[in-house]
Amino acid sequence: MWPEGKRAAAAFTFDFDAEEVWIGEDPANASKPGVLSQGTYGAKVAVPLILEALERFGVRATFFVPGRVAERHPERVNEIVAAGHELAHHGYTHTSPTALAPDEEEAELTKGLEVLRSFGTEIVGYRSPSWDFSASTEELLQARGFRYSSNLMDDLRPYRHKRSGLVEIPIHWILDDAAHFWFDGATWTKKISTADEVGAIWEAEFLGYRRLGGAYVLTMHPQIMGRPYRLALLEHMLEWVTGHDDVWVATCAEIAERVP
Repeated sequence: MWPEGKRAAAAFTFDFDAEEVWIGEDPANASKPGVLSQGTYGAKVAVPLILEALERFGVRATFFVPGRVAERHPERVNEIVAAGHELAHHGYTHTSPTALAPDEEEAELTKGLEVLRSFGTEIVGYRSPSWDFSASTEELLQARGFRYSSNLMDDLRPYRHKRSGLVEIPIHWILDDAAHFWFDGATWTKKISTADEVGAIWEAEFLGYRRLGGAYVLTMHPQIMGRPYRLALLEHMLEWVTGHDDVWVATCAEIAERVP
């Protein structure tokens, strides 16, 4: 499956949710600037820092972006595209397709595609705001020409969905920064892990994917990974992964093209 001389693949992916992750969860948050400022940091500070790090290590990443984030922060999306990174679909609003009627989900996909395509790049990948499908999702993605999904956790290697032929690029919570770092302000019960803890987990998982020939997909959020301490972790992972010559580092779209 992988290019000659490569035993595994790796992708650095970013869900650029900005304020929309809080608004999609509860529209009442739209009137709470303190809450939204957590996401604003992602667009205002974190994305430029992340783009600098990616450029320094020569890595092209995949950015999954909700349409409303692209409308709210077009300058950042333009910077992502201009830097040569892949732009992919992450809903129009940050709303789970499982919470939508079929016509609402279709409208979300259509509007999000319209917004993202306006940045002059092909949109071939989809990641649900909830990493989940409704009964209609696969059919809707197929009808709109998507080539891959990155939502399910049932494998280490990409595969094709039998019904639609859509490529699935599996992900997992253990490789998602939110599972380790996202503070729960409502209950104050969720621990914020240290970067050293998470780095040890991510390195060990990487070595496992490498040994088994899988596709190692890190999922990160600018407002989370773009904090100063965690940027050092990102830089370490960029250096660590690219330092393995037998691992192919690629965008999700490039990985999807390798699936027979």
